[in-house]
Parts: sequence; C-alpha cells; structure tokens
Amino acid sequence: MPYFKSFPLPRSPYFCDFPDAEPIWHYEDGGFHPIALGDKLKDGRYKVLHKMGWGGHSTGWTARDQRNGINVAVKVCGSTRGINVVNREMPMMKQLAGIYPGPSNLMCMFDAFDIEGPNGRHECLVLELLGPSVVDTAERLSGKVAKSIAKQALSGLDALHRQGIGHGDLYMYNLVFTLPDVDRLSERRLLDVLGEPKISKVRRDDGGSLEPGIPEYIVEPVSFRKHASLLSQPIKIVDFGQSFLPNAPPQTLHIPIVYRAPEIVFKDRLDYRVDLRSRVCTLSELFTGYPPFESVMMTPEDLVDEMLETTTDALPDRWKEARNAIQNGRTEAYSGYSLQGWLEEIYFDYRLKQDLTREDSHIGRDCRQNATV
Repeated sequence: MPYFKSFPLPRSPYFCDFPDAEPIWHYEDGGFHPIALGDKLKDGRYKVLHKMGWGGHSTGWTARDQRNGINVAVKVCGSTRGINVVNREMPMMKQLAGIYPGPSNLMCMFDAFDIEGPNGRHECLVLELLGPSVVDTAERLSGKVAKSIAKQALSGLDALHRQGIGHGDLYMYNLVFTLPDVDRLSERRLLDVLGEPKISKVRRDDGGSLEPGIPEYIVEPVSFRKHASLLSQPIKIVDFGQSFLPNAPPQTLHIPIVYRAPEIVFKDRLDYRVDLRSRVCTLSELFTGYPPFESVMMTPEDLVDEMLETTTDALPDRWKEARNAIQNGRTEAYSGYSLQGWLEEIYFDYRLKQDLTREDSHIGRDCRQNATV
C-alpha cells in the first residue's frame, strides 16, 4: 500500500496468475487458513460461495448460513500464533452487539467460532454481507454522495464515542457500502449478482508439490467496479480489529501513517479522540479525492513536518521532546499554508464539476477545530 515504506518481501516459490492476489507466503505456518470454494465451516453450517477480499491479517468470504437460510460474510483471521498485532475485533463486536441492537452505521456480527488448520488456529467472524469500500467504487465522488457518506460515517463514529470507544482504524477503506436485498437470495441468484468465482491454480516455480497449508488455488475477489448504483446505498463502518474500550487503551495503533493522530506519532496516551484526526483526513479525502498529506513513501518524520506546516496551533510542551527526537533536532517554520487553504485550492481550483459551496468546504475547518491538534 502506498503509505508504507518499502521493505524487502519474503521470497516465496509460489505464484498464481492473479496480479492482485494476496501474497501466497501468507499461507505458510502461522499465516492465513487455506479456504476453497464449497468448504463448509463450523460443522457444515457455513458454505463458502465466493471471496470478498483480503487484508494484511485476514481473508473475507461470502458464505451461505444453511441453518438460517441467509447469506453472510465470514472473516477468517490469520493464525493466532503468527499475528504480531493484537486483534480486538471479536470481543469488540460482541461488546457492540450489546450496546447497539438493530440497524446502525456500524457493521454487525452474527456469530464467531475458531477453526484449526495446517497453519494454526484461526478466529472466524460471521458478519453481515456488505459491498465494496468507498475507495473501490469511484475515483471521485459527487459532492452530494460525499456529504451523505460523511454524515453516516460521523453518525457511526458518534455512537462509538458516546461510549468512550475508539475505532482506531478509521479511513476510506473501512467505510463500506451495503448491498441491497442480498441476504435472502438463493445461491444461484447471489452469484448472478456477485459474478461467478474465478480461480487460478497455485504453482511452484520449480514445479514441485505444494506444501501443507498452501491452497490449491487462489480465488479472485468479487469486483464491484460496474455497480455504480451502490453509490446511493447506506454505508457502514467496518473493521474493529484495533478498536478499544476507554479502560483498555492500546500502546499504539497501526492505522496508515497519513491518518495517524499526533498522540500516536508522539507516543502519548491514547483515547477515542485519536479518531478525530483520522476523521478529518477521511472527510478531506471524501470531498477532494486526496488525503490532506502526501501519502507516497511517507515516514513519521515527513508526517511531523507536514503537520507542523499546516497548523497554526502551538505544539503542546509534552510533545516537543518527542518531536525533536523524530526530527533529529530540525525545526520547521510555519509556511502560512493551512489545511483549509489546501482543501479549497484542491476542490475549487482543480475540480471540473463543483457541486459544493465554499461554506460546505468549511467542514474541514470545523472538524479540525475539534481535533486534538
């Protein structure tokens, strides 16, 4: 992903024909669980029908709950013996189910179970079946759609913050459109909507046999690129793997660096207000198509430079020592270029079709005033 520095990747002898497939070395001991189409999980209850996608610590699948006759998503996490990041999603989803019954702008969990496989033990979450992330639907959203998404995202975030819960990983990929009326479709009709699964055999570059734990084939994820009608559907906040309760704040968070709050960068005590920084960055990206800070190959040093350059607020004394350590004693003068100025320049000077007013654009200013910096 473009907001992380590039490091050498493990050498793997395995490959398939899908260029955007998950790295197959993720399926080695301590990694992903190999899933095949038609697999039946939890004593046959959940039948795997398609693949929704993959991330750094899990794969996601469309499945049929054969007991209740509904279609669901099953998130299969990497092996508990291989993950070096604490995954708080299962307990957090159970917590949310008790606080917020019924529809909301937060993803729902229906069930949870563990499976044992060749690569270890894996937590599995049964979730409502949702569609693509906001990022995957369009390069640039209309102002009307962006405002609707922003309102829903802020509503969901407010529901969390009223309980002192921090999401910890709020950014565009974790805002997801709902899929209308898919939960009760038959298997055949569901695949008509999602498209037939495509597979590519996994091979070794030396022609040898696959080792235990390596899947026989990789399934290409569902593509929603042609589903423009989804832009009118409600959105939900997903991925609570880094969420936390007020009495158990984490030491750090692994949100993409562009969206990190100063408290994370300067290693201060964290609480739910770290989401306010990522909220501002997400809203800026919703309306302009770009995050407010340069994202390619960014380092903590770069982020601190850009934060100091775009704010007129004085840095709190408790962060100055950490800033000096990050910047190796360098000092940066305020350039006079504000985040609000950047927002207006990007939107009004370069956008071909403007459907927001300048008053609308002050959402960036208003949100920044409520943030921690």
